[in-house]
Amino acid sequence: MSVATISHPVQVKVLGEDLEVPVKGGRLVSYANLDYAASAPCLEPVSAAVAAALPAYSSVHRGAGYASQLTTARYEQARHTVRAFVGARTDDAVIFTRNTTDATNLLARCLPEGTTTVVFDTEHHASLLPWPKAVRLAPPAFPGEAVRQADEALAAIEGPKLLVVTAASNVTGELWPIAALAHIAHRHGARILVDAAQLVPHRRLNLTALDLDYVAFSGHKLYAPFGAGVLVGRRDWLSEGEPYLKGGGAVKAVADAVEWHEDAEPRHEAGTPNVLGAIALAAACDALTATGWTALVREEERLVSRLREGLAAIEGVHELSLWGPDHPRVGIVSFVVDGYTAREVAEALSGEYGIGVRDGKFCAHPFVRHLLGATEHDGGCEDGTTSAVRASIGIGSNEEHIDRLIGALRDLAARR
Repeated sequence: MSVATISHPVQVKVLGEDLEVPVKGGRLVSYANLDYAASAPCLEPVSAAVAAALPAYSSVHRGAGYASQLTTARYEQARHTVRAFVGARTDDAVIFTRNTTDATNLLARCLPEGTTTVVFDTEHHASLLPWPKAVRLAPPAFPGEAVRQADEALAAIEGPKLLVVTAASNVTGELWPIAALAHIAHRHGARILVDAAQLVPHRRLNLTALDLDYVAFSGHKLYAPFGAGVLVGRRDWLSEGEPYLKGGGAVKAVADAVEWHEDAEPRHEAGTPNVLGAIALAAACDALTATGWTALVREEERLVSRLREGLAAIEGVHELSLWGPDHPRVGIVSFVVDGYTAREVAEALSGEYGIGVRDGKFCAHPFVRHLLGATEHDGGCEDGTTSAVRASIGIGSNEEHIDRLIGALRDLAARR
């Protein structure tokens, strides 16, 4: 491994790159943020877009004043920007939500009566839990088995059906065969929802080319931590479903009876929306697009390869993987260290080395238990013994961060 350098081949910057944190002994060290998969830092262009919108911030959609008209235009432009970012169809709905969890729960409320959802036990809880009627599939041994399992499950279901799957695992970073799964879903008359929360910060997504029905993702994972997420997809279920929130903006008229808005966006964006969150999310989409996916992907793959090679060289450190070390993935690596709980590792990395990682089950309890060979009775949310450590990279990560983590884990392993 070559000598570490602090370089930024990707030109767009994140806030907080100069953050210093205290470590054991009272020293201050530069913070090595390797927790992007939980919440990514704010991009400088995102912060600038929010700052530019604040002086004229006002209500949206129902104000005649100049500031209200300008804010409304910015909010609706954000909707167009997000639509273009994911390559959505021109008639797809773009509904701003709080996050991916909010978006999946919104769709769950709009499913036609009797809809059966098919979902893998490898999913984040946001995709696993909202569905009123669900068939859960065991973790597949390889990508082709995932397609076969979905094929068999969907074939056995009568009536409306929805396949729910992640694009990139929030535990292992592994990429799922979403195009093949979309094809299988449509062959059985089903629709597909893709949780793209961990994909869109790392890879370009084209909803139309992949023939996806719905995608959901969060701003806080896309360098826009201002409380907005989005659900993008086919309009009919959303326009016919019960309004997710009931209140001003969702209605056309209120008298003895209520007449709800037919358009999906106002129907599910009752009340004053998170305007600044939507503007921030759109600014992140613009910034990533302008930076160019080729440069982003090349730098990420270089760093994640360095990380995985370093971990593999440490005796007692074991990377978690569903489909093996050679399967394509984004910049997420989870692992365990012999002789330590995940919390002990995370606390030592923070307190002694100034490294931020995540430990736990990553809101994917069944999947983490499967990867660790544990039973459903082993460990709850507060139990650190049936958990793992997750290091995740993004814009702002550099070689020094990676090498500091590898060196720290080598030190910890040697203390056993």
